[in-house]
Amino acid sequence: MIKVKLDRVAYFEADSNYCHVVFINGAKATLLTSLVNIETLLAERFIGDNPMFIRIGKRYIVSKQYIFQINTQRQKLILSDFITPGVMEISVSKEALKNLKQLYSNS
Repeated sequence: MIKVKLDRVAYFEADSNYCHVVFINGAKATLLTSLVNIETLLAERFIGDNPMFIRIGKRYIVSKQYIFQINTQRQKLILSDFITPGVMEISVSKEALKNLKQLYSNS
């Protein structure tokens, strides 16, 4: 059994039929479900116009509250809570980052 505090989840990462949960403090857990199932569960949990998580490409669902920097040149998404030392970097396709940047520019 894994207890997941959604407000401390930095991102979910797809790994075939599994899903890794990475917390902002660096702790990790593996769930025996797919990213599609996680996306469905989150959509049911956060009904409304302002969801807490956003799907980025095929591989990630990221907490919007921890997005610090979108670096399309290096194809990196930087996450931070400004409390935990350091930052998290995840590699994301340039196209997915461009879409994310466009989404933030329009809001």
